[in-house]
Amino acid sequence: MHERKLTEQELVRREKALNLRELGYDPFGDRYDRDSFANDIKEKYKDVDHDTFDNLSDTVRVAGRIMFIRKMGKASFFSIKDKTGNIQVYISINDIGEKIYTLFKSADIGDIVGVYGKVMKTRTGEVTIKCLEYTPLVKALRPLPEKFHGLTDVEERYRRRYVDLIMNDDSKRVAFLRSKIIRSIQNFLDNRGFVEVETPVLSTLLTGASARPFVTHHNSQDLDMYLRIALELPLKRLLVGGMEKVYEIGRVFRNEGMDPKHNPEFTLMEVYEAYSDLEGMMDLTEKMFVNIAESVIGKFDYHWYDYEISLKGPWKRISMVDAIKEITGIDFKKEMSVDEALELAKEHKIEVAEHEHTVGHIINLFFEKYVEETLIQPTFLYGHPVEISPLTKKNKDDPRFVDRFELFIGGKEMANAYTELNDPVDQLERFEEQLKEKALGNVEANDIDMDFIEALEYGMPPAGGVGYGIDRLVMFFTEQESIRDVILFPTMKPIEK
Repeated sequence: MHERKLTEQELVRREKALNLRELGYDPFGDRYDRDSFANDIKEKYKDVDHDTFDNLSDTVRVAGRIMFIRKMGKASFFSIKDKTGNIQVYISINDIGEKIYTLFKSADIGDIVGVYGKVMKTRTGEVTIKCLEYTPLVKALRPLPEKFHGLTDVEERYRRRYVDLIMNDDSKRVAFLRSKIIRSIQNFLDNRGFVEVETPVLSTLLTGASARPFVTHHNSQDLDMYLRIALELPLKRLLVGGMEKVYEIGRVFRNEGMDPKHNPEFTLMEVYEAYSDLEGMMDLTEKMFVNIAESVIGKFDYHWYDYEISLKGPWKRISMVDAIKEITGIDFKKEMSVDEALELAKEHKIEVAEHEHTVGHIINLFFEKYVEETLIQPTFLYGHPVEISPLTKKNKDDPRFVDRFELFIGGKEMANAYTELNDPVDQLERFEEQLKEKALGNVEANDIDMDFIEALEYGMPPAGGVGYGIDRLVMFFTEQESIRDVILFPTMKPIEK
């Protein structure tokens, strides 16, 4: 039994809850049929002048949490907050009688109440509800914090998200916008003939991305399993099966560190389109971002991580080796040996791990050091080395590279796309290369999925595929700089008792 010492305020509130019960009210609520919301009422009546209300008899029934009380003698003001915002209520002993007014006077900030009343405007012009019926619904046994929004321990906001949503309007704005953004993505894809599917979260193989997994155990099969790190291979099996245009939005799990851009569980979306390719995925991505900007946010210019970013197209498209050459002058397009690449890395003080002793890995290390953080405006960066892209089709003109792009905005990766590899022989060779890397210490290397190889042997149509981190996408559109501000319940260390 966890016991803690109650504060004086908490003891008083518990006493009030008992009093409510004695008066015949359930302190923890009954159904309340409201017909209006705070912001809708304020919007509807904002332009009606004060005197006109004398001739109106419009009534509303609202419910919400008391956020402010100014108790006076025989009349008082309070405000309640619902999911749309705050509205002021005027309550008078003359309108509701002494018994109910006394009941109201025992209310505390944080209590949830129902109000039926007439819409009016105060002399200062504030749309207000004149209370005709007051119904206590839920007694809050804990007081709301005084300065929750400005807490120095920002972790408290994430740990007690329910309080954050009560106190912090911006948190609520982001929470509602996230849902709207995801819905707009679904509508965008559905209208283009894609179908949303669900694939397994539990797997016996580690495939689809480079990441450390969470391991769990299936008791009845006595089998260790992984929580999925990606969505890719099951979705491609559906292309083999003829579903042609599929996508999934789902939680994936990577057993890695936490920082403002990463959470161990996050929402990923992967989209696959048969008979498309890299260019098709670029076009789809740019149109999808523009559609969110137009239909949900209503603007094309964003302030993110101290950058001013415009989504107005057309977006820049540049190869990885050209981007490196622009900044460093080094031309990785020309043929070079691993020793030459290692020498260049040494000259530029780039550390190369044992499993990265290939030209392709070194090109990627140069990109990460010199280029990545410079890609501020939306940029499709394509032409990755084959060594870092085990599921991607090789480029026809230069098989050292693959047909892959990453979208960068504000120096952050926002999407990763491929012309999908559908050659089962090549795919098996890539999987085998991954096993060699695993033996050399790459803990993120993939397993071989023989069932997927078998699926490819039945024939997968040429296809384009793209993956998006939904959390980071929401961060951009809501102009937030921490992933914890767009995930309602981010992973937190437990509090030490």
